[in-house]
Amino acid sequence: MTTTQCDTLGNSAYPYEENEYELVIIGAGPAGMTASIYAIRANMRVLLLDKLSPGGQVINTLEVQNYPGAGIINGAELAIQMFEQTQTLGVPFEYATAKQILENNGKKQIVCEEGQTFQARAVIIATGTNPRRLGVPGEEKFAGDSIHWCAICDGSQYRCRTVAMIGGGNSAVEESLYLAGIADHLTLITLFDLTADPAACDKLRALPNVTIHEYHEILEFTGTDCLEGIRARSTKSGEEITVRTEGAFEYIGLEPKAEAFKNLGILNEHGYIEADSWMETRAAGIFGAGDINSKNLRQIVTACNDGALAAQAAARYIEMMK
Repeated sequence: MTTTQCDTLGNSAYPYEENEYELVIIGAGPAGMTASIYAIRANMRVLLLDKLSPGGQVINTLEVQNYPGAGIINGAELAIQMFEQTQTLGVPFEYATAKQILENNGKKQIVCEEGQTFQARAVIIATGTNPRRLGVPGEEKFAGDSIHWCAICDGSQYRCRTVAMIGGGNSAVEESLYLAGIADHLTLITLFDLTADPAACDKLRALPNVTIHEYHEILEFTGTDCLEGIRARSTKSGEEITVRTEGAFEYIGLEPKAEAFKNLGILNEHGYIEADSWMETRAAGIFGAGDINSKNLRQIVTACNDGALAAQAAARYIEMMK
């Protein structure tokens, strides 16, 4: 069966097979959604894919204060607004997990774990990152039960209880401020010192129900049926401590979600996509955008910037290939 994209997505008379697109965008975070908006406004036949609900890491952010024009907004609310805009413009969306991109007669085949295969002239990869784990004893045992990676999602269960935060960057400090307003007591443990925004660090240090252990490495999560404590060791003195806690949140960095793209030759030694200023990779017709890219700053605004550039570059590439 063939379809023609002309009335809603532009005025092209090019005939397309079912599951065939000019551009497929893998990942529906801010980068992917922005790319889809620019692509459909450029009259491209576009498909947006994600294995989870649209929004990416934004969904797990309590407050966004630095996205111009939005004021102070809940991250999930901002993600919903972005996705609603893609739907208003008519961007097709599919729940699917890309596991491989193959070349087929000058076109790209996106093979998905769920069984679908999509074909496109160009692909934008905007799959983002996953929270990094510590890999210490007890972590796997309590993961998802007493150890969490989303304070907004799971913080409410620690109302008037003890909780621990692991990490000292912006996300760890910001989410600690949120948890401290819920929990009876919060203990923050970080391998280095607090590296977050100084104003946020000062605010956290001033809270009466917060204890901070800097320069401590996590050794083990302890407990029989439920999490009871965290063993940690000072990297300066070697002294060990045990922090009693009923729950823990880890904010220790991110890992790129790029396993499916290793065959493309576009990743650096850390697993991030190497792309130029137009988001073009070494593989023709493959573009990277957002947190999956090797870059200096990972923010919503930089992800949106990447998505817009990638869509424009993809549009040029597709026009050249016709």
